[in-house]
Parts: sequence; C-alpha cells; structure tokens
Amino acid sequence: MNRRMNRVNVLLRKEISRVMANDLRDPRLSKVVSVTHVDTSSNLRHAKVYISVLGDDEDKRGTMKALKSASGYIHRAVRDNVTLKSMPFLRFELDDSIERGAELSDLIEEAVAEPDAQTAENQSPLP
Repeated sequence: MNRRMNRVNVLLRKEISRVMANDLRDPRLSKVVSVTHVDTSSNLRHAKVYISVLGDDEDKRGTMKALKSASGYIHRAVRDNVTLKSMPFLRFELDDSIERGAELSDLIEEAVAEPDAQTAENQSPLP
C-alpha cells in the first residue's frame, strides 16, 4: 500500500470513528465500538471498515445491523467533512482479531504453566 492510500485510510478511520461516537443514536449500537482498520480500494470506490465490538454475540449482531442501516448516513457525514476526489462507499465488517489475540495469549499462558506444573511434580521428594 502506498503512502497516499495509508493516509486516506487513517483519515477515514478517524472521521468514521468521530461520526459513530458523536452522531449515531441507535440503541442497537454496543456501548464499546471501535473502528480498528479501514481498507480502501485503489480507485477510492469502496472501503471496508473493520469494527471491533466489546460484548456478546447479540451485541455484535445488533451493532453490525445498526451500522449497515446507518451506512448511508455515515457516508454522507464523512463526505461532508473530508475532501476527497471520490468518497468511497462503506462496507462494515466485524473484526474479531482482538478476541483471537486474547485467546492465543491464554493458550500461550496455559502452555507455559503446564511445564512448570510438571517440573514441580518431578521435583517432589521420593517416599
């Protein structure tokens, strides 16, 4: 990805985050929603907006439905505040990389703890 596209992605991420935090009043939105990444096509026609939602599966489904129904509003609000040759159409995707990272971290901690437990068992005094 070139430097210009990276700057466009960062600009869109910040502006979409601002619109979601300040302008959306949908009760289906979870309390903790963040835009983790934006991936814009090279022709600026489409942008995938990756969303992280803190909550259970029901919160995630409700938040994604709310964002998909508000995508036109978000598109217009961002278009009014961002100067681009062409404002990309937004498609929201659920980003579960944070959850997967936490699961991997837990697995690593368990794997590290198991050899310690086995070492302690092997070092116990013989009767």
